[in-house]
Amino acid sequence: MTERRAILSGSTFEEQIGYARAVVDGHWVHVSGTTGFDYTTMTISDDVVEQAEQCLRNIEAALAEAECTFADVVRVRYLLPVREDFEPCWPVLRRCFGDVRPAATMLVCGLADPRMKIEIEVSARRRVPPHGGAASDHSVAPVEAYEPPYYVAVFTTVRTEDQSGYSETNARMEDLVKDVPGYLGIDHAQTPGGLGITVGYFRDADALTRWRTDGEHRAAQQRGRDEWYRSYTLHVAKVERSSGFTREFAKADVPESPAVD
Repeated sequence: MTERRAILSGSTFEEQIGYARAVVDGHWVHVSGTTGFDYTTMTISDDVVEQAEQCLRNIEAALAEAECTFADVVRVRYLLPVREDFEPCWPVLRRCFGDVRPAATMLVCGLADPRMKIEIEVSARRRVPPHGGAASDHSVAPVEAYEPPYYVAVFTTVRTEDQSGYSETNARMEDLVKDVPGYLGIDHAQTPGGLGITVGYFRDADALTRWRTDGEHRAAQQRGRDEWYRSYTLHVAKVERSSGFTREFAKADVPESPAVD
């Protein structure tokens, strides 16, 4: 099934009303209407521009947890009780969206709390594989075919909805494994149904053992079992045959632009 998970910010409104700050649904990220409250203190400025800045900080945090950024936003909605408050916020909004140019709508309407002067809602589409974590160095090209023999560890996963902290840990593991002598590379893939596939390549069994027994890696594995994985399988194999192919793109491979009369 397609990955679906909720992202919570700690806002008391989410708990009291029963909603999430954002919902990840496959490649899509839907961020709820977000106001200028600082959710760590549940305080809010009286200034509409400062509220807009805090709205965007709150949204940025939710997007980061969903493994994307403002650059991935495709739709934004602005809700304000006072029409005249919108223009003073434009410079703040332009800093985040001026280069992105998402579709946008501004509505004048009442908000849930009289202290709220602006509410912002966004939708984004993730450009990294939704198995979690930043795209690796091999997100476009696969790991090269090395001279056998070498070893592979094939890790397949189905994730839970709550992925709090996964992205940071995954990125840390990808950095950490690079320091293992004999590490060759890693490939990631994600099926439309939500099955994550990670393949790690190692020169020999000793390299695999060093990675398997690394203390920080083992702690991450335990957290995965406790929090992030609904199920997983691990297959380790010795590669005795390996081959590959890379197309050299020539001019003939690139379609010509149509003529313009």
